[in-house]
Amino acid sequence: MTTTAHVAMRLAGARVAADQLAAALAVPPPPDPAAGYDPDSPRWHGQSLSVGAPGIAILHGIRALDGAADWAPARAWLACALREYLAAGGGAGLWHGAPAVAFALHTATPPDQNRHLLQRLDAAIVPMVHRRLEEAGRRLDARLRPLPGEFDLVNGLTGLGAYLLHRAPRHVEALREVLAYLVWLTQPVPADDAAGADAPGWWTPHLPAGHPGRPFADGHSDQGIAHGICGPLALLALAARAGITVHAHHEAMATICAWLQQWRYDGPAGPWWPERITLAELRQSRSRHHGPARPSWCYGTPGIARALQLAALALDHPGQARAAEDALLACITDTAQLDRLDTLGLCHGWAGMVASTWTAAAEATTPGLAQSLPPLVDAFLHRAATIVPGQPPGLIDGAAGVALVLHSITTPGPWRGWETCLLLA
Repeated sequence: MTTTAHVAMRLAGARVAADQLAAALAVPPPPDPAAGYDPDSPRWHGQSLSVGAPGIAILHGIRALDGAADWAPARAWLACALREYLAAGGGAGLWHGAPAVAFALHTATPPDQNRHLLQRLDAAIVPMVHRRLEEAGRRLDARLRPLPGEFDLVNGLTGLGAYLLHRAPRHVEALREVLAYLVWLTQPVPADDAAGADAPGWWTPHLPAGHPGRPFADGHSDQGIAHGICGPLALLALAARAGITVHAHHEAMATICAWLQQWRYDGPAGPWWPERITLAELRQSRSRHHGPARPSWCYGTPGIARALQLAALALDHPGQARAAEDALLACITDTAQLDRLDTLGLCHGWAGMVASTWTAAAEATTPGLAQSLPPLVDAFLHRAATIVPGQPPGLIDGAAGVALVLHSITTPGPWRGWETCLLLA
């Protein structure tokens, strides 16, 4: 089979897989009348970008904008997302509540539609940003360290900043306030704890789920893009590339890049970064881990490398961009690392790794990433064919995200901005 024929077959297979997955998600389920109103009720999943209606609406809306489907499924899922009062308080963030629904409306509907609804949502979101900034200021005045929900992409100010950047040029001043906060986040915190002045400003006392308490008793640095410092780095870089900067903006990016360089390891399979750094590791200047974890978007080399590439491009450091690209290339060509991916979704699995590589390859300074995409897509397609009914439906953790990546890589031209919710572009 010729190379051209192979490419055509690969793209055709991806389109078929995307069509099948989207068709299985065409109709929202009816509301559950027995669902209560407690915080853990499935009633609130409707406003979750991760598992609920906004993310699935994005899949169908992007497909409609690209002429691959009609608008009926997108409208149905958006109506589902708007079924309940939208959260705009402490539990809301880019992946849940009013910001999640607003992100879906802005991303997955024609520009001339829903303008007034978006304005109403922004009227709740922008004050929420200001409240979060005020809370962060009080935290620093109290000499306390931040929780991830203050600054991260999923729940915190980085995610709200990503939404504001997505909506630019609207609310640019609010975005600048978020960026100034992220610059501030890179400065040491005068906290009276064991970590002391050696820990960076994003050092958090939060105990990661599923991890033993003792190693993390004195806090840690989360390195990932979902809950850690690579999220702020990526947002600072994307804003700078859009021409939106604040005082010490570039210095803050350089500070984060230097930290990540300090904790980069070069192993037999290429560069890698620990997912987290504990106080014992900080004091010893050495990670207790001896190799990379799974190559996921959320914590692994793909997300970290893309954030570093974006920062290098924003700072005009081509050598650092090549280093990030080389790290990603080594990761995605190492079968041992790929074998650690046991899910298909955007957050932890194959879809996120492919999306990270695809966006990085589009801006790469060398051809290696682009040349690596065909076998990577083949492997992704092979696994996507195994999705069975009952797969979680959402964008971040489920079939909608898999379908959206399959659709996006088969559609000519740049992606339509949905990847901003992952800070990949």
